[in-house]
Amino acid sequence: MPRAWSEKRERQYEHIKSSAKSRGASTDRAEEIAARTVNKNRAQSGESKQASRTSVKDMSPQRRGGKRSGNRTGPKGPTRDQLYNEARKRNIKGRSKMTKSELAKALGR
Repeated sequence: MPRAWSEKRERQYEHIKSSAKSRGASTDRAEEIAARTVNKNRAQSGESKQASRTSVKDMSPQRRGGKRSGNRTGPKGPTRDQLYNEARKRNIKGRSKMTKSELAKALGR
């Protein structure tokens, strides 16, 4: 257990990890999912020293429930941040000033 985690967070980590493993995720992937979820919850509740903007302002991982995992084709598609990160990987110029629809168009979606 990382020193910064409380006993509650450790229990939460173990629960999420076992749940992910029961759904068929590998041990490494289950640990990654659990750690990311616990760290995001810690950031949202003010328990961590540093937190990204998306960790603090976004909905909780439990409420989200996988709505945004992968390249979903839901009613509104991927989030602007997901599109922005993909544009950054592809080195698209002017991406920081683009809206969600402009990013999608630049990425060919």
